[in-house]
Amino acid sequence: MNTELHDRKIEVLAGLIRERVRAPIRRVLVVGCGSGKEAAILARELGADVCGVDLEDAFDSAARTVAQLRRGDATCLEFGDETFDFVFSFHVLEHIPDYTKALAEMRRVLSKDGAYCVGTPNRLRLVAYLGTEITWREKLAWNIADWKARLCGRFRNEFGAHAGFSSGELKAALEKVFRLNEEITPSYYLSVYRNHAALVSLLGKLGLDRLLFPAVYFMGRK
Repeated sequence: MNTELHDRKIEVLAGLIRERVRAPIRRVLVVGCGSGKEAAILARELGADVCGVDLEDAFDSAARTVAQLRRGDATCLEFGDETFDFVFSFHVLEHIPDYTKALAEMRRVLSKDGAYCVGTPNRLRLVAYLGTEITWREKLAWNIADWKARLCGRFRNEFGAHAGFSSGELKAALEKVFRLNEEITPSYYLSVYRNHAALVSLLGKLGLDRLLFPAVYFMGRK
C-alpha cells in the first residue's frame, strides 16, 4: 500500500459505503477534496473512477495519479445532471457560507438512485482535533479558541469558527435536499475504535456520544 495515500478515517468510511450501497459505484465525486488524497483513497477502496474538486489546486502529486482532481466551486459544480453514482463530502460544509446551495448541487449531479456521504465536525463536542496530525500545542490552542467562541456565543460557522453542525442540525439540512438520510456516526466510531467497542457503545447508551464524538456523519440517497 502507498503509505502516502493512507488515512484510517477515509478507509473506514469507504468500508461503511461498501456495506450500505448495494448498487455499483462507478463514478464518485468528492466535493472539497483538499489535497486530493481522500479522493485517491476512495478510488482505491471503492474501485471507482473518482473526481475531486476544490477551490484551491494544491493537489498531491501521488493523488493525481489515482484520481482526477480539478478546481471547482461546491455551490456551482461544473458537471451535468445525474453524472455521479456517489457524492462524498468530508469536513467541508462548515467552510461554505451557502452550504444549502452546495447540498443542492450535490443532489443535482447524483444519478437517480445515487447515494451520498457527508461528515462535519460536531458543534456540540467538548474537545476536538485529538486525532489530527498537528502538535499538542496547536491542539490546545485550537480548543481554547473554540471555547472562547462558545463563551462569546460565536461558536458558529458564520462567525468564522470551525464549529460544524450538531447531529440534529446536519440532519435537518440534509432532509431539505435528500430523500433518505441515515446517521452513521455510531457505526463510524465503532469501526475506528473497534478495540474499544464496548466503551464506544456505552457512550452511546449514556447519551454522551453527542458531546464526546468530534464529528457527525450521514449517508443517504437522492
